[in-house]
This record gives sequence, C-alpha cells and structure tokens, in this order.
Amino acid sequence: MTAPSGSPRASAGAFAAPTSASSAPSVSAASGPVPTLRRIGTSALAVYPIALSGTVFGWTTDGPTTTAILDRFAELGGSFIDTADSYAGGRSEIMIGNWMRARGNRDQVTIATKIGKSADNPGLSARAVERAVDASLQRLRVSHIDLLYLHIDDETVPYDETLLAVDELIRDGRVRYFGGSHHTGNRLLEARIASGQLGVAPMVAVQNHYNLVHRSEYEGDLARIAAQLELGVMPRFALAGGFLTGKYRSRADLERFRRGGDAAPHLSRHGLRLLHTMDRIANDTGTSVTTVGLSWLLSRPRIVAPVVSVSSADQLDDVMAAPVTSLGRHELTELDRVSA
Repeated sequence: MTAPSGSPRASAGAFAAPTSASSAPSVSAASGPVPTLRRIGTSALAVYPIALSGTVFGWTTDGPTTTAILDRFAELGGSFIDTADSYAGGRSEIMIGNWMRARGNRDQVTIATKIGKSADNPGLSARAVERAVDASLQRLRVSHIDLLYLHIDDETVPYDETLLAVDELIRDGRVRYFGGSHHTGNRLLEARIASGQLGVAPMVAVQNHYNLVHRSEYEGDLARIAAQLELGVMPRFALAGGFLTGKYRSRADLERFRRGGDAAPHLSRHGLRLLHTMDRIANDTGTSVTTVGLSWLLSRPRIVAPVVSVSSADQLDDVMAAPVTSLGRHELTELDRVSA
C-alpha cells in the first residue's frame, strides 16, 4: 500500500480491533505495510478497515471518476464498499455493480448497502424490504449482499415484521448479515430482544455519525450498547464533511469548494484549535490531517471501518494510510482532550 509523502510510523497489525479474528492480510498491489482485517461484530465477515462510501457516485462524480476511485481503492488494498439504494437514485449501486463485473472481482469485494430511504421502496415493511433488496441485487449485479443496513429506524412498522423479512432473505442467501443505521441504543436493544424471541438472525453492525468533532452522539449509551451487543461499528461522516481533511480553514474556503456547507458547522474556534493540533501531529508522524483523524477513529473500541467518501482517486492515499499509521498514547490523549 502506498502511503502519502513522508514516513508514517506504521505496523502491519496497526489498530487490530478487539473484534478482529482474522490474521489474513488484505491484498495490495502496492508495496508497504498491510493492515489486519477486522471482523464485523459476531459475523464471519473480516474486512479492510476503511469502507469506501459510494454516496457521491453518480451524483457529484461521473462514470470515469467513479471508476478511477474504485480502481485506486482496490490497488491500495481496499475491498469494503458501502452504498445505499437511495444514493443518486440507485445509480451508485449500478456504477459499483458495473465496475465489479468489468473487473471480475466480486469475490474480492465486501458489499454493504442500505435500504429504507429509496423513493421506489420506502420504509421497512416486509414487502418494502424484499422489493428493495431484490432491486439492489439487480443494480449491483450480484447474487447476495454481504452486509445489509436498515437505513432508517421505521417505527411505523413493528420490529417483528422487519426482522422476519430480513431473516427470510438471510435464509435464502440473498443477504449474509445485517445491521442498523440511525438507530438509538434503546432501539438496538429492542431489536436484539425481538430477534431472540423470534429466533431470527440478530444485527451484527451499526453505522452512525462519529468523528473527532461529533463525539457525544455515539460515545454515550450507543457505545455502551454496541459493546454489550458485540456490534461492529462503522462510523459515517468520518471526516466531518471534509472538515477533518484540513481543507476548510476560513469562510472563503467554504465558498471556494462545492460541498463546503457540510464542514461549515465546525468552522469555529474549537474546530480550528483541533485542526492546529492535528497539523502538529501530522507533521510529527509524516502523514496528513486526514490520516490523523481516521487513525484516531480506528483506535476507538469496537470501530471496524470508518466510512469515507472521496471525490477523486488521489485523495485515497491519505485515507488508506490511516490503518497502517499508529498514533502514540500521548497523541491520542491530546486529540481526546482538544476535541472534547
């Protein structure tokens, strides 16, 4: 794996998560340290510790750019791709499916997708779940989805109905495992209790908002319950809309870049103080602000793979350096303090 310029402190097993039971390295076409795969909760899925988000595919990135991003991700050893049936009206899934078919690499890729928000099959009724999954399978051009997320917490539908529908998909091989997104800790507990009572497959993962400038939502009850239920955690918005790349330092920066609005809430005295600390740590480790932010996430308990979106292939070098960049205890403590 090619790291960004500089000489990051790296080790092949950097940040091996407590839930990781796999010692098999991912395969990289590039030389360099290779991270240990991490197991998703109690599942048999062992994945590369960065999930490439398909949120921009077919929306702000065109076909050639998307293909270049996916090719570079695979070249650097990446194999875990995250999308949703609602991303770009399904075009994200189509583009990922076409890429896998063209490269003939389905067996080397772990595919996660989400259902519940699409215009064609909204909600999580039994009918919507089955129809949404079948539509995703067609767009992705695959026979099964490795990890299916419930993209919403649909309280208009009894948990029993949704869980039974997902379990049927798991039993017939269309889905391997599933998890939640936008779920509170209490709702995750309710789902586990219902799964036990029904005798159906439980959730193994949760995807939620978590990064250095957005900590409280996850680090309270949700973190405790994720540990209690042995869920693998995939933080979304891992780079805070680009703010944790260091690209946005002023209001002028927000105006200069098309998607700067996602970073705007963090452009404050507190946010800039955090970036200053990250600048210094990046300089000390020979990495980048992006790498530092993701490395901090990967040091947290139960974190399997931050979900990261990029708009160009060259941005992946800093992203993919994170799993093989080991931050010291003092650096992690300092980031904890300044981001609190």
